[in-house]
Amino acid sequence: MNWKSTLKLVLIQIVLVGLCQHAWAQVPNKIEPFVTPFGEFDFHRPHFPDKSVNITDFGAKEGGKFKNTEAINKAIKQLSASGGGTVVVPPGKWLTGPIVLLSNINLHLEEGAELLFSQDFNDYLPEVLTNFEGSEVYAYSPFIYAFKQKNIAITGKGVLNGQGKPWWEQRKNPGFGNRKLIEMNENEVPLKERHFNSLDNYLPPVFFGPLYCQHVLLEGVTFKYGAFWTINPSFCEDLIVRGIHILTDGEYGHTPNGDGINPNSCTNVLIEYNTISTGDDCITIKSGRNKDGRRIGMPCKNILIRHNKGLRGHGGIVIGSEMSGGVENVYAYDCRFNGTDRVIRIKTDRGRGAYIRNCWFKDISADTIQREAIRINMLYSGGDRLPVQEVNSGTPVVENIHFENIRCAYAKRNIIQIIGLPEMPVNHVSFKNIELGGKLGIDVKDAKNITFDNLTISNKVGSPASISFSDSITIDKLKIAETAPEKLPILLNDVSHVQLTNLEYHSGKEMVKIAGKADHLEFDKSVPENKIVREAK
Repeated sequence: MNWKSTLKLVLIQIVLVGLCQHAWAQVPNKIEPFVTPFGEFDFHRPHFPDKSVNITDFGAKEGGKFKNTEAINKAIKQLSASGGGTVVVPPGKWLTGPIVLLSNINLHLEEGAELLFSQDFNDYLPEVLTNFEGSEVYAYSPFIYAFKQKNIAITGKGVLNGQGKPWWEQRKNPGFGNRKLIEMNENEVPLKERHFNSLDNYLPPVFFGPLYCQHVLLEGVTFKYGAFWTINPSFCEDLIVRGIHILTDGEYGHTPNGDGINPNSCTNVLIEYNTISTGDDCITIKSGRNKDGRRIGMPCKNILIRHNKGLRGHGGIVIGSEMSGGVENVYAYDCRFNGTDRVIRIKTDRGRGAYIRNCWFKDISADTIQREAIRINMLYSGGDRLPVQEVNSGTPVVENIHFENIRCAYAKRNIIQIIGLPEMPVNHVSFKNIELGGKLGIDVKDAKNITFDNLTISNKVGSPASISFSDSITIDKLKIAETAPEKLPILLNDVSHVQLTNLEYHSGKEMVKIAGKADHLEFDKSVPENKIVREAK
């Protein structure tokens, strides 16, 4: 690693610590209710009996050398059996294998406590039922696991350190089974035949992976450097993740696919006051992959995301690409991102099926973004839009998505990009009160019923807006503050029912260029006829 890379990592750590401390300082004790377009939500922490035990009472030894797996799990079992309460991890370093949470247990890490998770693969056997990238499987246990439990929590100001490097290295070997599991999913191999429980047939475990649980709370703690995704509850209900710190990309290294918070097919989820630096997606809403997701058929819905900060990551707030059980009713507001690849990203693909619908993103700001500021992409795997394919159970739907009060200082690719499918265009998307700067402008393909209202944009290269193969596009009050030096026109190609009004664009000869088949186009006086160019058909 050269000195510039080292300096960059140090600066990230300094900024992250500062943001984290600032975020924690602002976390109110009370969880405020909130009214969303799809209903009012009033989240409550799970309640625990006023009883506590210390892991040292069960033989735990501090120092980071002695494995405390048995002592910690024994404390959890005994306290849960007697009605529940708080299992306390005191200050110090505590080595452990997988921890299994049981009903009515709050695992509380005091300030100065650090759980170090074992780097011995065998500690994570026997295999358990888990979920890997949206597919059901029997595999190595998550670092912290729970199955069909109620009222569980991890709280405090301590650290959970995954020490994940051995897991990362193992991914380079032939036994890494992600492609094999995808094939099992597509071929509908029964769950009982899906076993990945050795280094010859291997999948890295998620850090926190409860299944079919109710009333789950994560609050205050720090998660660092797991083997794979960090927070990945599946099929859970009433989930609160607040005031935590996630670091998977920093001085220790980069966790491959080290996503931050990934609820999968969960209902009633609150994600607030978190600080995340992952190198992968920060917050991602998922609901299963392809046939597995459609077979189980549990959507991820009623999601409230607010007051979060993200640094490194592929996306700040992401939906998909595993969304085959459906995603609906997502409300995200008052979040800030700096250095992520995208601010808001919706991704799906042919074969996923199901839907992403009823999503609102409001009052979100970002500084330097590495790729697109806002991206909706229905060709996530990069396939060609043509030929047009038959609409079937594997055809995804993206509709009713709303962006309001979004700010981004600079995106290194498009400021907005929408890529639909010719057989299933992105439908009903609105942008209101948007200020975005970037290298490239707005790019829309295969979309319908798209509304842009009061946008201020600037781009350095190419056209400020290019709209192709689309229908029913309304653009009102568009101010183009800067654009390419050659001042290219807005491009309309193979479009119908386009309305362009109140355009503020001090271009040269041309303001709008029309190509291909285009009909039902409406311009007001802000677009003079002599600045409209029509290519010969």
